[in-house]
Amino acid sequence: MGTLVGKNITKKYGKDTVLNNVSVQIESGKIYGLIGRNGAGKTTLLSILTAQNPANAGEITLDGEPVWENEKALSQICYSREISQMTLFGPNTMKLKEYLKTAALFYPNWDKDYAKRLMDAFHLDQKKRISKLSKGMLSAATIIIALASKSPITILDEPVAGLDVVARELFYKLVIEEYAATGRTFIISTHIIEEAASLFEEVIMIDKGSIVLEENTEHLMARAYRVSGEVEAVDKATAGYKTYHPETIGRNKVVTVLANESGIDFGGEVQVEPTTLQNLFYAMSVDAELEV
Repeated sequence: MGTLVGKNITKKYGKDTVLNNVSVQIESGKIYGLIGRNGAGKTTLLSILTAQNPANAGEITLDGEPVWENEKALSQICYSREISQMTLFGPNTMKLKEYLKTAALFYPNWDKDYAKRLMDAFHLDQKKRISKLSKGMLSAATIIIALASKSPITILDEPVAGLDVVARELFYKLVIEEYAATGRTFIISTHIIEEAASLFEEVIMIDKGSIVLEENTEHLMARAYRVSGEVEAVDKATAGYKTYHPETIGRNKVVTVLANESGIDFGGEVQVEPTTLQNLFYAMSVDAELEV
């Protein structure tokens, strides 16, 4: 398993710049969370990293070798996106078992027995036709292909979007078990941040086509705070720190603070609480929206 690197990636559609000089480094044996608002560029970035979409500028390498049109490199990567229920000729009438057999042709490490166990775990009928699957079933089938591919680098784009809470918890459990057993690299793009946050060893935040944050999740959250109290006390305590999404109600104020280090003493005149990855993302996103 190697390091997947995207360097200075730019992608434009007409006059619109979707990715602007983006660089990321995906190291082996970690679970990454890719978070960002709809339209931020998450799917475009993933499709370029996996050579499914050409960039206008920049380079993508796996262990120093270009990924584009490189069969050896691409054989190490699985980018599992939701299965389409429609084809150019109408509804996709392929049965699930046939679809899995086709998937097995693309992934040299495909685990047929594991795929069968996953089908049972998600209660999927392998004789069911793709066109007849519910949104949840399509999401489950996409997850099964990703996990059963046994690809050293496995990428899932909004994998739990159609799943109910029980199936989502099953997915998180399966990823942790597979990661513990194999050390595979996972990149999970999701907007359901609160549930998935505990999975992420590293977090990459993208906004308006640029990477705004790429950091170890534990280190990030250790320096993120929610500070509240009287307006003057909060302003004094947080002076000199990067603050996000200030909210003032009467004489009281609440801000999210992202400091350079952990263990900050803001003084006894304010209340200081840890924040969550979802709340930090929200605070940063709201501020970014106000800057437009």
